[in-house]
Amino acid sequence: MWRFSGLLTALSIGMKKRFYYAVKAGRKPGVYATWDECKEQVDKFPNASFKKFAIEDDAWSFVRTVASNSQATSTDCSDQIKSTNEEKNLEDCNGRKRSLSSVEDETCTKRFKSTQSFIDLEQKFTYMGDAVAVYTDGCCSSNGRKRAQAGIGVYWGPGHSLNLSERLAGRQTNQRAEIVAACRAIEQAKELNIEKLVIFTDSMFTINGITKWIKSWKCNGWKLSTGGSVINKEDFERLDKLTSGINVEWMHVPGHAGFSGNEAADSLAKEGASKPLS
Repeated sequence: MWRFSGLLTALSIGMKKRFYYAVKAGRKPGVYATWDECKEQVDKFPNASFKKFAIEDDAWSFVRTVASNSQATSTDCSDQIKSTNEEKNLEDCNGRKRSLSSVEDETCTKRFKSTQSFIDLEQKFTYMGDAVAVYTDGCCSSNGRKRAQAGIGVYWGPGHSLNLSERLAGRQTNQRAEIVAACRAIEQAKELNIEKLVIFTDSMFTINGITKWIKSWKCNGWKLSTGGSVINKEDFERLDKLTSGINVEWMHVPGHAGFSGNEAADSLAKEGASKPLS
């Protein structure tokens, strides 16, 4: 009996529980796999808002509950980090899956003051701090085939007059629809002189393309490391030009995971795909 109990204790000590660190207000809001990554975003950031969760969906829900006046303070944290590798699939320039390793995980307890959502009732905009939040999505039925039909969706909020559902013009692909949906959201924001925008999208291809890969694409004359041309060059050039003169934060949200804003944008995109080409 003692040996069995001792074995369970040893196993419990050896098990590494995974946590998700949600940053609602910080240098770059989002969900992080380690405390070190989270700390970089909130350390010495005024009125930082962050929290640790055991479930990823709960972490994203916390981030999506936009705060206007929230604070988070932390108690003393252990500097001992217990690391494991987790494979995360992302899309590369060709749309293929690639893997990245990320480390987790540490033990730290925190106290949090109550958070409060802020919605501009007159315009029906939702804010993250002083930035307007918007959801974008793109879809394409029969993607990669002759009869493909793609659409874009931009969702600003329930019944919002700016909510957009359009058929994608030109080449009908899912990745183009995702990029163009983000373009349309920024165009709308600029028309209203919105200076800060947070774009929620389930497309890591779009996020990585505009925040990481585009730098090397420009340096390499819009060529991939394999020597081939960047297929979505024109769309990323449009997106890159639009991001000039406006502060855009990119937030990845899991698709088809029950997040209402993403689901609404997806519905708008599907509605757009069913429309005829203009």
